[in-house]
Amino acid sequence: MRILTIRTLQGPNVFANWPVLRMTLDLEDLAETSSAEVPHFVDRLLALLPGLGEHHCSRGKPGGFVERLREGTYWGHIIEHVALQLSEPAGIGVTYGKTVYAGAPGVYDVVVEFENEAAMRLLLEAAFELVTALLEGRPYDVAAKVAEAAQVAEETALGPSTRAVVKAAEKRGIPWSRLNDESLLVFGYGKHRRFVQATTSCNTSFVAVEIAGDKQLTKELLERAGLPAPKGVVVRTAGDAARALGELRAPVVVKPLDGNQGKGVSLNLRTEEQVREAFEIARQHRSRVLVEEMVSGRNYRVLVVNGRVVAASERLPAHVVGDGQHTVAELIELENRNPLRANGHNGVLTKIVVDDVVRAGLAKHGRSLDEVPAPGERFFLRESVNLSTGGIARDVTDEIHPDTARMCERAARAIDLDICGIDLVAEDIAKPLGRGAIIELNAAPGIRMHEHPSEGKPRDVGGAIVEMLYPPGAPSRIPIVSITGTNGKTTTTRMVGHILGATGATVGMTTTEGIYVGGHCVEAGDTTGPGSARTILFDPTVDIAVLETARGGIVRRGLGYDWSDVAIMTNIGPDHLGQDGIESVEDLLWIKMVVAERVREGGTLVLNAEDPLLAAVPQHRRMAKISRKIVFFALDASNAVLRAHVAQGGTGYTLKDGAIVELQGAVERHIVGAAEIPATFAGAALFQVANAMAAIAACRAQGVAVETIQSSLKTFDACGKNHGRVNLYRLEDSYVLLDYGHNPGAFRATCALAAQWEGRRITGIVSLPGDRSNALLEACACEIAEGGFHRIIAKDDGDRRGRAPGEVPALLHRVVTEVKPGQPCQVIPDEHEAIEHALATVEPGEVIVLFTEDAPLMGEMLTRMGAVAVNAVPELRSGTRGRARRREEAVAAV
Repeated sequence: MRILTIRTLQGPNVFANWPVLRMTLDLEDLAETSSAEVPHFVDRLLALLPGLGEHHCSRGKPGGFVERLREGTYWGHIIEHVALQLSEPAGIGVTYGKTVYAGAPGVYDVVVEFENEAAMRLLLEAAFELVTALLEGRPYDVAAKVAEAAQVAEETALGPSTRAVVKAAEKRGIPWSRLNDESLLVFGYGKHRRFVQATTSCNTSFVAVEIAGDKQLTKELLERAGLPAPKGVVVRTAGDAARALGELRAPVVVKPLDGNQGKGVSLNLRTEEQVREAFEIARQHRSRVLVEEMVSGRNYRVLVVNGRVVAASERLPAHVVGDGQHTVAELIELENRNPLRANGHNGVLTKIVVDDVVRAGLAKHGRSLDEVPAPGERFFLRESVNLSTGGIARDVTDEIHPDTARMCERAARAIDLDICGIDLVAEDIAKPLGRGAIIELNAAPGIRMHEHPSEGKPRDVGGAIVEMLYPPGAPSRIPIVSITGTNGKTTTTRMVGHILGATGATVGMTTTEGIYVGGHCVEAGDTTGPGSARTILFDPTVDIAVLETARGGIVRRGLGYDWSDVAIMTNIGPDHLGQDGIESVEDLLWIKMVVAERVREGGTLVLNAEDPLLAAVPQHRRMAKISRKIVFFALDASNAVLRAHVAQGGTGYTLKDGAIVELQGAVERHIVGAAEIPATFAGAALFQVANAMAAIAACRAQGVAVETIQSSLKTFDACGKNHGRVNLYRLEDSYVLLDYGHNPGAFRATCALAAQWEGRRITGIVSLPGDRSNALLEACACEIAEGGFHRIIAKDDGDRRGRAPGEVPALLHRVVTEVKPGQPCQVIPDEHEAIEHALATVEPGEVIVLFTEDAPLMGEMLTRMGAVAVNAVPELRSGTRGRARRREEAVAAV
C-alpha cells in the first residue's frame, strides 16, 4: 500500500462544498484483502483508537463503523475514519470523510475535510502510517503524533483577533482567503478587494503605525492635540535612565520606546537601582528606552475603529488566587492548565509566563514564587496589565463616560489611525478622566479581550472592522460568470467577455488560451483552473469575472471561487473518458455540475435544452437546496423542453427565421440575426449560433441591453476575437479551416459545417489527443470517417500525451478504413509535413480542415504564407431545397 498524492481542494469540489484533502491511495497487494481477513487487526485498531466505536459510518448509528470493520471493509475507508478520529484529540476535530474509487484497480481517493490544512495533512499521513504499522505488527505512538499535530495546528492557526475578523466577514457572506502562514488575509473579489493583517487594514496609514510605534512622539502629538499624556524622557544608557528619574515625578515606568504586548515594561519604580535594572530589561527589546511618569489609577483599553469607540475593557495584571496549600509557582502551573489559556495569542487567554520582569517585581515588594498565598488572596505577578503576559479583561464598554469616549476618538484621529487601541489610566472610566491620562496608542491592537472578555459582555469588534471596510450595503463581490461543458466553452467565454467589455466594464477572463484583463493577455496558456480564477478575482481593476471552468481544475483543485452569479453549461459529451476515474458521460456531468451547484441563490443557470443530460439538471437532487433562475437555449424552436419551460413563464433563447430570439412567456424579442455574427460563417456554423445563444442568455441575466449585445456580436469574428476556434483562412483560391476539435461532438459539428460547402473537395487533417482511452479515440475516428471528407490525412499532435510516435494516426487509419472502406486516408505523422502535402495537392476551391492542438501557431504560419482571414466560404451551388436539407443535417449534427 502506498500514497500516490495528497492534494488540497481549496474551493467547492466534487466531494464537498468546502475545502478537503484528497489522498490518492494505491492498495497494491491489499486490493483484494479486507479488514476481516487480517487476524486481530480490528481488535488492535480499536485498542489504539477506542473512539472509533462511536463512528456511525453508513449504518447511521454509533458502532456502525465497527460493524463494517468486522464484516470486512477496505483500507482506504479505514484510513479515512482513523484520520477523522485523530483530529479530535489534536484540537482540529472534523467529521466529514469519503472514500471513492479513483479510476484504476486498487486505487482509491481518501477525502477528509479540514479546518487546519497543515495539521490535517499530517494526520492523514499518520492514519496511513498507523494502519500500515498495525498490518505489519509494529507499535505506533498515537499520542506523540496527535501532540505533533496539535503543535502544528497551534503554530499555523489564525490568531484570535484575525479569527474574529474572519468570522464577521463570513457572517456577511464576504469571501476571504489566507495569503501566508501569518495573519495576512484578502477579503472580497476584484475591485472590492481589501487586505487585512490581524487588526491592520489596507486603510491603515503607514505613517500612523510609525507614530504609534514611537511612544515619545505619540505623547508629543497627543499633547499638541490637547490630550492628557504622562511626561517622559527617551534614554539610551542606564545612567541617563537614572538621571531621568530625578527630572520626573516618581514613581516612573521604564519600557522600550517602540515595544508592544508589555514586553520589557517595568512599573512603579522609585529608586535609581530599580530604574537601572528596569533599563537593562527594556534594552533587551529595543535600544532606545522611555522613562515616564507613572499615572495612578485603573488600567483600561479603549478600542476605536473608524473614528468611533466600539469597545472598552478594564485590564487586570497576571495573578493567581491563593488556596493556602500551593506555592505561587504551583498555582501558576495549575492556572496554566486552564483550557482557555494557550501559548501566545492562540487562546482566549495567554499562559502566565515567569520572566525577569516578574522576578524583579516580586523582589521589589519582598515577595517570591515560593511563598504560599492565603486562601482567596489575589497574588499579582506583574504590574503591567497586558493580556499577552497573562492578564485578564473585564468589559466596560457600556460604562465609559461620553467625555472620555470623545477624548479617545480624538486621540485616534490625532495620528490618523483607523484601528486604534488606546491604553488609558483613570480612577473610573465611568467618570470624566480627571487626573488620568492616555498612556499609549497602539496600532494592530489585539481584540480578543473584547471578543472574549474574562468578565462581561462580548463585543463584536471583528464586525466593526469589517463594517469599516465594507459599510452596510457596500459590495464585496464582483459578478462572476462561469462557463463549463464539453464543447464551446472557450468560444462562449470569449463572446460573454466581448459583450460585457462593450458595457465599459473591465472584464477579467480565463480561457484555454490565457488570462485576460481588460482585453489584454496577462498570462498565456491553458488557464481554466482554480488558480487562474483566483488571479482574476485578486485583481483590483476587474469589474466582472468571466471564467472558463474546465473539468481538470474541478477534479484536481476544486473551484477557484465560492459562488457565481451566472453559470453556463454548453453540452455534455464523451471526452476525457478513462481519465481521473471518468468512465461515462454521467461521470462528466457529475463533475461539471459543481459549477451549476455553486450558482448563488437568485442567480441564473443557462442550460442547453437539446442536451438530455442538461435538460434534466434543474430536477437533480443537487440543485434542490437553492432557488435559481433557469434559462434554456435550443437551436430547434420546437424543442419540447424549451417550449414547456417558456410556457411556464421561464426564459429561453432559440433560432427563428435566421435570428436569435428571446422568449419570455408569450413575449418574443428579436436579439440578433445569426448571419450577422461573423463567427457563425453567415449562420452556417450552427454550433457557433448555439454558443452565441448561451452568451446572450448570460449577458441578459446580467442586465446588458439588447442594443449592446447586437453591436458587440456583429464585431465578433472568428480569427480576430476567437483565435484557435474554427478560424477560416483563404489561401489564393482555396481555404483552410483551423480548429481545436478533439472529441466526437466537436468532430461531428465541424464536419457538419464543412458538409454545407457543397461542390468543393473537403480534406480533413486529423489528430486525436493521446491521453484518451482507445474506445474514445475509436469513437472520434468513426465521426471522422462519417464526416464527409473527400480525403483524410491522419497525423500526430505535437504532444502525443504518452502515445508512441505514429500510434494515434495508425489507429485513426485503421478505424476509418474499417468504417468506410474505400475512403482515401493516408498517414503522415508529422503535422507540418501533413499540411505541406495537403497544400501541395490542393484543388481550386478546396477546403482543408485542420484539427490541431496549436491553432494560433498554425494561423500565424498561414498568415506568413499570405493567407487572409475570412468569415465565410462562398456557396458554389444555390437552391432553397438544397440549403434547407443541409441546414437540417447540420442541426441534427449539432
